[in-house]
Amino acid sequence: MATTFLRTSPRERTLAMTRRTAIVTGSTSGIGLGIARALASAGHDVTLNGLGDPAEIEATRAVLASDTADVAFHGADMLKPEEIAELVEAIRERFGKVDIVVPNAGIQTVAPIEDFDSARFDLIVAINMAAAWHLAHRTFGAMKAQGWGRFVAVASAHGLVASPYKSAYVMAKHGVVGLRKTLALEGAEHGITANAVCPGYVLTPLVEKQIPETAAARGISEEAVKRDVLLAAQPTKQFVTVEQVAALTAFLCSDAAEQMTGAALPIDGGWTAH
Repeated sequence: MATTFLRTSPRERTLAMTRRTAIVTGSTSGIGLGIARALASAGHDVTLNGLGDPAEIEATRAVLASDTADVAFHGADMLKPEEIAELVEAIRERFGKVDIVVPNAGIQTVAPIEDFDSARFDLIVAINMAAAWHLAHRTFGAMKAQGWGRFVAVASAHGLVASPYKSAYVMAKHGVVGLRKTLALEGAEHGITANAVCPGYVLTPLVEKQIPETAAARGISEEAVKRDVLLAAQPTKQFVTVEQVAALTAFLCSDAAEQMTGAALPIDGGWTAH
């Protein structure tokens, strides 16, 4: 009796060998959703996390899922360490492991420091910085045991430089950039890399919300904010796209990037070249 071989393309064989399990926080819209889409397209299983209408989230999840990528959703609140622990445990129950961690969830407020609401400061630091630590705390030991892992924090150009009226956000993003250094050293001998991507201005819902706030803080029009505040910082005079940030993040999650660790990579139209 003749033997029948299942024929697969080189791409399908590569995906079968390298299929991983990822969590991307803040991934129901914006940059996070773009990253989740890129990872799912590469054949990885992905857990979405974030806010939004449940029906819309389910529709998004269904679109991203495919024969080569299982996509789930978990609504853990990044303000609550106990829910972050539940998120990680739920992923392990469904997929057996966590290979890729992408802390992306973020919020922003624009105000002079003397007028900055202290409760809002606590929220920004908790979601933008502390949540990344709690995710690493819950996943790093298992990554060491399995000998492979990727931690890619979505920081910001504001993790490398500062702007006025963004004291809490700049502080939190600098903290995330610092965290990736320690994780890179702790994971270096265990097949784990830790990096940060540092986008300039991407026209996401988060940035769009900042425009009227910045206009009010500076006493200028919203168009002037885009032209003279946001894009003034980027020599290309163009917004970075979600797809560009997602492609860089997906590369850092790949085997080709195994010797890239401890890096904070600007994708900012030349902003931090000044």
